[in-house]
Amino acid sequence: MANETGDRAFTEPSIMGSTPEMVFAGATSFARRKYTRDLTDAEVVISGVPWDCSTTYRPGTRLGPRAIRAASANLCFGKVWPWNIDPFDHLGVIDWGDIAFNEGYRDTMSANVEAYARQVVAGGRKTLTIGGDHYIALPMLRAIAAHYGPVALVHFDAHSDTWEDDYEHHGTMFLTAIEEGLIDVERSVQVGLRTFNESDSGITVFTAPWVHDNGPDAVASVIKERVGEGAAYLSFDIDCLDPVFAPGTGTPVCGGLSMYQAQSILYRLGGIDFVGMDIVEVSPPFDHAEVTALAAATLGLDWLCLLAANKLGMATPNPYQGGSGVVTVKT
Repeated sequence: MANETGDRAFTEPSIMGSTPEMVFAGATSFARRKYTRDLTDAEVVISGVPWDCSTTYRPGTRLGPRAIRAASANLCFGKVWPWNIDPFDHLGVIDWGDIAFNEGYRDTMSANVEAYARQVVAGGRKTLTIGGDHYIALPMLRAIAAHYGPVALVHFDAHSDTWEDDYEHHGTMFLTAIEEGLIDVERSVQVGLRTFNESDSGITVFTAPWVHDNGPDAVASVIKERVGEGAAYLSFDIDCLDPVFAPGTGTPVCGGLSMYQAQSILYRLGGIDFVGMDIVEVSPPFDHAEVTALAAATLGLDWLCLLAANKLGMATPNPYQGGSGVVTVKT
């Protein structure tokens, strides 16, 4: 039954559960979660970082958090296929809102994002951060590594973001993270790469052609083996997807993953101790019919389902089954 009062992000007293609303109206919190900065019962905290001053090509990602939240309203109908659970029945999830900073000042943005993240992860809470360009991952990792120590990076992208340059931007921050000891290189993986880098960071790489040739199951199996049991951070640059599936991004590269491949890999990552995720590089001015924002919102929701499934001890979801668990294709 729909919530006739609307604006559940403001009107609902509890942070648990889901109540469908009109998808075309109301407050655009992520997945209609309650807007609050009360961390008392929160297990996952969602925030936006509207930043695009570290881009090297097309800007516009400062508008990404708003677009992704708006797209997420179309996904909030209770149980999520193929997980067949409502993650919000099992996880306390809030939307903190956007992190404020003086626009155009990277140091201010970085300091404010890191301070926010340190506050959130101090209580063992997990973070879902919506960008914004990919540079925002660096202050997030600084805060997370301060709490957990070096983490495994599971990085979906068309680009390695480990380039050496004479200034910092959204293509250098993971090299900085390695140099600062924030990432455990031996446990880290990059998925979907299809651009050239002269240097080798030591991270295991699955290029996009390798994914195409070997499939999601092979990729996920190696990721789980590589990451192991320690804390891990998932960073998803939307340009990992082929521009057919994500045109609204600053540096699109042809030959990327399909949405099916990305989701199929994510479905299979159950058991990994993910302590945070970011979804970055959605640039609404270059989007078409909001498909890029919808892809990002869907990946974020799938990650929340993964956390809920881990909490419940559920097995990997079976996309070949319908909502009742009945096989939908007869042989």
